[in-house]
Amino acid sequence: MAEDLVLHEPFEEAARQRIAVPFGVWSFLATECLFFGGILLFYAYARWHGGEAFTQGAKEAAVWYGTINTAVLMTSSLTMAIAERATKGGFRVVARWMLGGTLMLGLSFLVIKGFEYRKDVHEHLIPGPGFKFGQGPAAQFWAFYWTATVTHAIHVTIGLGIIARLLWIERRGDLLLHATSAQGGALYWHLVDIVWVVLYPLLYLVGRP
Repeated sequence: MAEDLVLHEPFEEAARQRIAVPFGVWSFLATECLFFGGILLFYAYARWHGGEAFTQGAKEAAVWYGTINTAVLMTSSLTMAIAERATKGGFRVVARWMLGGTLMLGLSFLVIKGFEYRKDVHEHLIPGPGFKFGQGPAAQFWAFYWTATVTHAIHVTIGLGIIARLLWIERRGDLLLHATSAQGGALYWHLVDIVWVVLYPLLYLVGRP
């Protein structure tokens, strides 16, 4: 198994760094859960009080875009998990290809989301002047939709930056010495995927048989 020999400040021992890095990432992820929890609380309130009007607004969401993107992200979670394991195990070529695959899948997610946004804008599904349904529960759904998906897309972009950095480290031939960095990046990417798994039924399956 590859040892993480590259020490970053303030660590003086590799053993402490291997423990502290995932602990720090988990602590950060806990704050992210609180952040998304607030958004989900708004959704629960709006749906409870919105009734059929809320559901009618939700039916306008492009379920095929959402389903394709769900498959893309779930596949990227698999490739990222393999990359992290390959880094720990010293399989440099496998780690490189899996990181590259994760990067491409993440970019594909954003491209598909861009096409979906274009469709939403074309159909006047942005709350405000000219909104398709006027103000009310449907507007609350789409306010949630835009807030949640844009925030998630920002997190995906940050995750892609982390993966790109790992690929840059691999290009220098040092990736096997950064096992904890790969572990931290994998934890973050899995959070991105888990959040989308939660958002998918809330955004695309409401009111559908």
